[in-house]
Amino acid sequence: MTATGEPSTGINLKDGALYYHRHPRPGKLEIRATKPLGNQRDLALAYSPGVAAPCLEIADKPELASEYTARGNLVAVISNGTAVLGLGNIGPLASKPVMEGKAVLFKKFAGIDVFDIEVAATEVDRFVEVVAALEPTFGGINLEDIKAPECFEIEAQLRARMKIPVFHDDQHGTAIIVGAAVRNALSLAGKAIDNVKIVASGAGAAALACLNLLVSLGAKRENIWVTDLEGVVYEGRTVLMDRWKAPYAQNTDKRTLAEVIDGADIFLGLSAAGVLKPELLTKMAPNPLILALANPNPEVMPDLAAEVRPDAMICTGRSDFPNQVNNVLCFPYIFRGALDVGATAINEEMKRAAVEAIAALAQEPPSDLGGRSYGGSGEAFGPKHLIPSPFDQRLVLRIAPAVARAAMETGVAQRPITDFEAYHDRLNRFVFRSGLHMKPILTAAKASPSRVVLADGEDERVLRAAQIAVEDGLARPILVGRPAVVEARLERYRLKMRPGQDFEIINPEDDPRYRDYVDLYWSLVGRQGVTPEAARIIVRTNTTVIGALAVVRGEADALICGLDGRFNRHLRDIRQILGMKSGVTDLATLSMLLLADGAYFLTDTSVQEEPSAEAIAETTRLAAAHVRRFGIEPRVALLSHSSFGSRDGASPRKMRDACEILWRECPGVEVDGEMQGDAALSMLVRDRVMPKSKLSAPANLLVFPSLDAASIAMTLLTEIGDGIHVGPILMGTARPAHILNSAATTRGVLNMIAVASVDGQSAVA
Repeated sequence: MTATGEPSTGINLKDGALYYHRHPRPGKLEIRATKPLGNQRDLALAYSPGVAAPCLEIADKPELASEYTARGNLVAVISNGTAVLGLGNIGPLASKPVMEGKAVLFKKFAGIDVFDIEVAATEVDRFVEVVAALEPTFGGINLEDIKAPECFEIEAQLRARMKIPVFHDDQHGTAIIVGAAVRNALSLAGKAIDNVKIVASGAGAAALACLNLLVSLGAKRENIWVTDLEGVVYEGRTVLMDRWKAPYAQNTDKRTLAEVIDGADIFLGLSAAGVLKPELLTKMAPNPLILALANPNPEVMPDLAAEVRPDAMICTGRSDFPNQVNNVLCFPYIFRGALDVGATAINEEMKRAAVEAIAALAQEPPSDLGGRSYGGSGEAFGPKHLIPSPFDQRLVLRIAPAVARAAMETGVAQRPITDFEAYHDRLNRFVFRSGLHMKPILTAAKASPSRVVLADGEDERVLRAAQIAVEDGLARPILVGRPAVVEARLERYRLKMRPGQDFEIINPEDDPRYRDYVDLYWSLVGRQGVTPEAARIIVRTNTTVIGALAVVRGEADALICGLDGRFNRHLRDIRQILGMKSGVTDLATLSMLLLADGAYFLTDTSVQEEPSAEAIAETTRLAAAHVRRFGIEPRVALLSHSSFGSRDGASPRKMRDACEILWRECPGVEVDGEMQGDAALSMLVRDRVMPKSKLSAPANLLVFPSLDAASIAMTLLTEIGDGIHVGPILMGTARPAHILNSAATTRGVLNMIAVASVDGQSAVA
C-alpha cells in the first residue's frame, strides 16, 4: 500500500517503507501526556501525593478506573508473530511494525489509544497466562496475527477468563465485512441466506470465522462446503482436521473444489491465488457472489471473473477493485462502541449488529458531505458497491452506536449510554478531528487526474512526489527541467518513472516551443517594463514563468512552483501571466494545519499585509469554498486582540466590519467575530463572553487581521503543535497555481500536487 492508501506498482516500495519507518524518528507511535505538568501543583496532582486520591477511589470501586485513568479508551494489540500479514511465522519482534501499524489505525479511525505488545510465547497456555494477567491495564484486547488452530483456543480461553472484550480481528473483522457483503449481495440477487449454497476455499482462522458468522446470520451448515489443501472437508477425514473445522465436514465422496462448486451461490476464498479457475465459474448459480479474498493476488482476478460471469458480484481484499473487504471497515468502530459502554465482551449479537450497520450504510445515498468527500464520484448501492469504502466518514457514526446498543441489550454493558443523541454528537465531533482530511482531495484527484506542471522539476522532493503521484494516479506530471539532469537524479534516487511514459518534460534550454513562449510572455508583460531581450532571457531561465505559460497555452491544467526563490517573485509572475479570477480584487492564501486534535485552516498566511475589511470578507468567502472541498463545513472565526467589543482600535473595528459584510453577503457561512484565539477554539470561553455566538462549535477556519499575525500563528503552530502543513493554497487566480514554501517536504509537495490536480479539473471543465 502507498502513503495514500492505494496499491503500489511495487516501484521502490521497500526503500520507501524503510525510510517511512525510520524517519524522522523510528517507529509509528509515541506516548503523550494529556494533562498539564507546568508547575509544582500539577506535579503534585499527577503524582505524589495527589495521585493517592484516585487510587483509593478505584480500590474501593474498580469501575471508576475508566473515569480516572485511560483504561476505558486503551486497547492492547497483541501478537506472537506466528502468522503475520502473509509473511508467516516471523516471530514477535519482527511483527512489531505491523502491530504499531494496527495501533495507528485504531487511533486514526476511532480515537482509541493502543499499546502494541509482542509476546515471545508460542504455547497456548503460556500465551494465555501472559495476556490474561494484563487485564487491569486495558479496556480491550485485540489479538493479531496468531496462527490457526492455536488462535481459536487462545481466544476461547481468554474470553472465558477476562471481563473485557477479547477480539481476534483476523477472524471476526473479516467475518463481519463478509457478512455485510453477503447480506447485500443476496438482497440484490433476490436470494435467502438459509437456501444458498456456500463453497469455501481455505479453512484457516478467517475462513472458519466467516462461516460461523454466516451460520449465525441464518446460513445452514448442510449447505456449506469447505475445501483446503487436502481437498473437501468430509466426514471421516483425519488429515489436517481439528475440532473447529469438523462441524463443516460433509457426508460425501466428493474430494475437490471442482466437484463441489456446481450450483454454488457464494464462493468464499481465503486461500491462494488462482484457485478459482474460469471453468469453475461457469458451474456456479445465477448471480453468484465471489469473495476472492486472498492477498495480494485473489483466487480469481475480478476482470477475468466478470468476463466469464458478467452476472457475478465480486469482492476482493484489494483497494484497486470495487468491494474491498478491509478489516479497517469494522474493528476500530466495534471497539469504539464496546469501550464506550464498558462492555465485558464482544458477543455474537454485537458482531451481527456491526454486520447490519455496515450493510445498511452501503445502501445509503451519499450525504452532501459524503459526496464532497468522494469527489462526487461515489458508486450507488449495487453489484460494485456492496460494502462501504474504508474511508467513509460515517462508519463510526453507524457501527459504534449499533454495537453499543447490542452490548446494552445483551447485558454485557457496564456503563450503558443514556443519551444516544449526545453520543452521536460526540462521535460526529471526532469524525472532524480524525485527520483524514486529505482523503477527499486524493480521491477527487484520482477520479480525473489533471496535467500539473512542476516548475522545480529537478528538485529531489518534486521527483519523489511526482513518482508517488504517478503510482497513485493523482496527476499527470509535467516537469520543467533539463532532461539529462532529471534522468540522472531519477537514477540517483532509484525512481523508476520515465519521461515520455510516466511524465512529460519541458526543457528550458532547448524546447521547440521556445519562440512561441517568448512571444506569449512579451504580449502579456511587454508594457510592464519587460523588453523583448529580457523576455527571451526570462523564458530561458525562469521556470515559474515557463510553467505558467504552459498553463495559459492549455498544455497544462495547473502550476506548482516556489521551492527555489522568494515567494513574492513567484507571486509577481503568476499575477502577470495567469491573472486573477473575475470578480476577485486580490489574491490570498489558505493554509491547512493537521494537528493532533484535527485540521485547522488559516488565512491569509502569505499575500495581503494589511487587508481591508472588504478584502478580509472576500478572502473568507474564497477560503470557505476551499475548506468545503476537504469535506468539512467551515466555521469561521474573525480574529483580533479583542473579543466582541472588549477593546477598541483599528484592528477590532476592521474585523467587526468584515463580519457584518459576511453576515449580509454570505448567510450560509457560519461566521462570527471579532474574537480572541481562545474564544475561537473554546466554546466554554466563547459562551462566557458571548453566549449567543453564531458559531455552533469550535472554529476551524481562522481569519487573521494581518499577514504578520497569520504567518506567525501558522509557523508557531506548525513547530509547537508538530503540525503538518498543507499549502499555502493560492486563491483567486484565473487559472490554478500554487506557490510552495521553500522548506516543503516530499509529502507537502505531494499534497499540493493533489490539490492542484483537483483545481485543474475545474479549469478544464
